[in-house]
Amino acid sequence: MTDIDNTETKPETAESAAPKWGDDHATFGDRLAAAREALGLSPEQLAWRLGVRRSTIATWEDDRAEPRANRMQMLAGILNVSLVWLMTGEGEGPGGAPAPAAGELIAELELLKSEQQRLAQRFARFETRLRAALAA
Repeated sequence: MTDIDNTETKPETAESAAPKWGDDHATFGDRLAAAREALGLSPEQLAWRLGVRRSTIATWEDDRAEPRANRMQMLAGILNVSLVWLMTGEGEGPGGAPAPAAGELIAELELLKSEQQRLAQRFARFETRLRAALAA
């Protein structure tokens, strides 16, 4: 004998379709997008400051991937949030100290550090090639 389901289903309303989560259930991508928006940055602007593609930011905000540790630290600095908040949602989030002007300076400093690391690697590769050419 087969069981028949006689339960009545209610039509979905806007209220029942609304997500049932808040800040305590936010994902890394949710926090990243919220912090970016709190600073008034577009995804393109954030990508430029980090030295990554716009699609990378979209991937992170959609929770399809997460940045490596060095990028995570840069994100926290640029977005003016604590690293712990960005990763876990606990601690100082958007709107905390330092002031926006200082946040812009910190973001620029992080960008300069990133560029400096890339240049140092490029110098090392060039030096290797130069030494090989001089030895020949």
